[in-house]
Amino acid sequence: MSYIEKGTLIASCQANEGEALAPYKIMDAMAAACVAGGAGAIRACGAEDIAAIARAVNVPIIGIIKREYEGSAVYITPTLREVCELLEEAKPQIVAMDATDRPRPNGERLEDLVRYVRENSPQTELMADISTLEEAKRADALGFDYVGTTLRGYTEYTRGMAIPDTRLVRKMVKTLRAKVIAEGGIWERRQLIGVAKAGAWAYVIGTAITRPREITARFAEALKGIQ
Repeated sequence: MSYIEKGTLIASCQANEGEALAPYKIMDAMAAACVAGGAGAIRACGAEDIAAIARAVNVPIIGIIKREYEGSAVYITPTLREVCELLEEAKPQIVAMDATDRPRPNGERLEDLVRYVRENSPQTELMADISTLEEAKRADALGFDYVGTTLRGYTEYTRGMAIPDTRLVRKMVKTLRAKVIAEGGIWERRQLIGVAKAGAWAYVIGTAITRPREITARFAEALKGIQ
C-alpha cells in the first residue's frame, strides 16, 4: 500500500529563503488551506516547516531539504546530511531527492542514499526527482517508490523544454514499475487533465497554488500589452 493514493492532488507548500512569505513561517496554514480545497498530500521543504505542517494536516507529506553545495548543481536533498535531517527531525512519510545524473556534492552516490533510507527507515517511501526518461529508468532500477518529473526543464540539458511534458509522463507510465508523479509547469486545469490522461499516478502543483508573487506577476504581465 502506498502513502500517496492514485489520483491525488499534491500541493507544494514552500517559501524559499529570500521570498516574501519565508520570514512568516506560515506554510502550515498554507497547507491547511490546500487540504481544505482538496489536496490529498503536501510537498514541503525544511524540517521545521514539515514538522509544523504535520501538526496542521492529516495527509501524507513529501519532504525535501534544499541546500546548495559548491561544485554541484544538485540541491534537492543532495547528501546524507539532508536525508538524516529529514528522517530524524521531520519524519515525513516520503523523502524526495534529486535523482538526476549530475554529480552530487562530496562525491556521494544516489544509490547509497537509497540504501541508507531502506536500512534505517524502511517505513519511509522514496520519490525521485528526474529530468529525463533515462534518469527515470535508473531511479526505477534503484527501487524508488515514486518517480516525478520535477526537474524536467530545470537541468542544464533539459532547460527550455516545454513543461508539463505529457509525452514524457506517458513514456514513464509505460516503462516504470514505480508510480509516476507529474510535477512542474502545471498552471491550467487543462494541463492537469492532460497529465492525468497520460496515466500519472498523482500530480504536484506548487507555484500556481501557493506562490502569490508569481501568480500576481503572471496577471500583471498579461496587462502590459493592453495598457
